[in-house]
Amino acid sequence: MSAVSDQLVTFAILVYLIAMISHAVEYALGNVRAVSARVAPARELVGAGVGGAGVDKVDGPVADAPAGTPPSTRPSRSAGRARLAGRIAAGLTVLAAALHLGALVTRGIAADRMPWGNMYEFVLTVTWIGTAAWLVVLWKRPALRRLGLFLTLVMVLLLAFAELKLYVPVVPLMPALQSYWFIIHVSTIVFSSGIFLLGVVPAVSFLLRNGYEQGRRSFPYTLARRLPGAADLERLTFALHAFAFPIFTFAVIAGAIWAEAAWGRAWGWDPKETWAFISWVVYAGYLHARATPSVKRNVATWIAVLGFLTVLMNLFGVNFFFTGLHSYAGVE
Repeated sequence: MSAVSDQLVTFAILVYLIAMISHAVEYALGNVRAVSARVAPARELVGAGVGGAGVDKVDGPVADAPAGTPPSTRPSRSAGRARLAGRIAAGLTVLAAALHLGALVTRGIAADRMPWGNMYEFVLTVTWIGTAAWLVVLWKRPALRRLGLFLTLVMVLLLAFAELKLYVPVVPLMPALQSYWFIIHVSTIVFSSGIFLLGVVPAVSFLLRNGYEQGRRSFPYTLARRLPGAADLERLTFALHAFAFPIFTFAVIAGAIWAEAAWGRAWGWDPKETWAFISWVVYAGYLHARATPSVKRNVATWIAVLGFLTVLMNLFGVNFFFTGLHSYAGVE
């Protein structure tokens, strides 16, 4: 089962990559449609009513349109291809999520436990939660589909890093983790972290799109040209963080209760505990700033991005650079 899990992870990465390429095709064809629409002839009758003959006024040539092709044909054809590429990308993301889930299930069967015993398994689970949450968002809000380009990019990078740098063979759960609190604490921290992972995608997208809507045309703001409106992205960012924060809060409290039972103290400023507290403070700051009318939305969103950076620090930085009671990553 362990070998099957490893193969399924590899296939999942490949399908996520193809889905990302399909999203990129949708994005590119959307840009072609926008350019064609802008430069298509805008015909108006000049001189009518003043005794002159009607003359067609043309704003510009149709870019790359074949000779004799009606001006509306190229944009319409590009739009159809863009929609097809987007639907293929969404379908591939569903397939990748199924393979991803299969990898987690077979890993758990091979280990005879929940697949959360080390850093490799944790990253696999967090990324799957992020993908599953994205598919729910996509089902309810199809207009946000173009965010899939950035979501699949994040999945490819994180899963590839997990495979190349974090992989460890299946081993039994460490004695210190053999407790019912393992299920309670880790399941909630994994779930909230997965939602935070998804939440940072519309957060960064909002910052880019908001800048683009304010007239910035330099890189990287031009990447947001075909993204949904800034207001929609900001609302999605808030909804995801408002949903994940109470779960994350419970996870931190559950961890303290488990620490009291396992180590005789609820809090000892272990590196993991410290950075979990930092993440909690930053995300609480984001929600407070978001609820404060005098704080601009882009300022509040930057706080949300900072919060995810603290989550990454807790996940990767603490495991690689610090030693503490939570040193269960399984990597050197």
